Amino acid sequence: MTCLASRPLRMPSTDTSASPHHRDGKFRNAAPRHAPSLRQTLSIAWRMLTQKPDTTVPRSPIPVQALSAAMLDAAPDASLFRLGHSTLLLKLAGEFWLTDPVFSKRASPVQWAGPKRFHSPPISIAELPSIKGVILSHDHYDHLDRAAVLELAPKVEMFITPLGVGDRLIAWGIPPEKVRQLDWWQQTSLAGVRLVATPAQHFSGRTFGDGNSTLWASWVILAGDLRVFFSGDTGYHAGFKTIGERFGPFDVTFMETGAYDPQWPEVHMQPEQTLQAHLDLRGRWLMPLHNGTFDLAMHSWHEPFDRILALAQAHKVPLATPAMGERLSLTHPQTGERWWQTVEAAEHAAATASAA
Repeated sequence: MTCLASRPLRMPSTDTSASPHHRDGKFRNAAPRHAPSLRQTLSIAWRMLTQKPDTTVPRSPIPVQALSAAMLDAAPDASLFRLGHSTLLLKLAGEFWLTDPVFSKRASPVQWAGPKRFHSPPISIAELPSIKGVILSHDHYDHLDRAAVLELAPKVEMFITPLGVGDRLIAWGIPPEKVRQLDWWQQTSLAGVRLVATPAQHFSGRTFGDGNSTLWASWVILAGDLRVFFSGDTGYHAGFKTIGERFGPFDVTFMETGAYDPQWPEVHMQPEQTLQAHLDLRGRWLMPLHNGTFDLAMHSWHEPFDRILALAQAHKVPLATPAMGERLSLTHPQTGERWWQTVEAAEHAAATASAA
């Protein structure tokens, strides 16, 4: 779940009159979401504050492969580098692209409280090359980092966002000509890469007073013959099959797998649903995201990896799990080392030694 600030933000207003997903001043899911009541919200918050197991945060360091500008420049086309959580750096058509860039120490409206990173980013914003496009899925703090956006802005040609999210960027000082806002099923092209905003089942907001004032989306990314899918945040929904029928099969799907809980089933997928969504999309390789960087739920930090690995093996789905900073080829993906198991083993060894 996402913590909210209390002060509303005044934003410019995008014309949403033509959007079938916008009614009565709010964006809506294709299937109605049963938002928790105030009592349920307070109960969830209390449980998160008082009943967290100590396994939600790793007790041994997360492996990070440091990156440099020279390494990125030398990387072949159709490369991907995972920078943490849902932040991906892609090299497509000779240019660099970022998804949901979060570089701050905390996914929070303030940097003295809130979910803290398990690891540093493999590369700093200052060391990043020029970025052709930043692709945003929605405006929650673990996906839209204001400090990162402002630092990135001078080296970014275009921010591509769902409706309303671009208004936030403009309110923060991003020039309007550097922002493209799309509704579901709308598309744009930049430097030979085609980007299609596709449906997701989620919600939005950064304050207590602006819920669902901006749209959320998944993204189809097409570069030549390469087809990849970025889920953003989403619950399982029927639209996955439609996306697969229109744009699949996908070479790789980057799928939310983490921060799930039975108390919020409609906005984050359980691993079984992640796998089913991948199959609906007609994906080949599956790469799980939304894990390994922030503590946002009640499950152990490594559970999403353990569960999706077991499911993928049972269904013979190729699973790519690159370490933070490790290069993944998008045309010839590799499984990668099951790095979280090494961290788990180190935690177990430390606990055993402490108990002895």
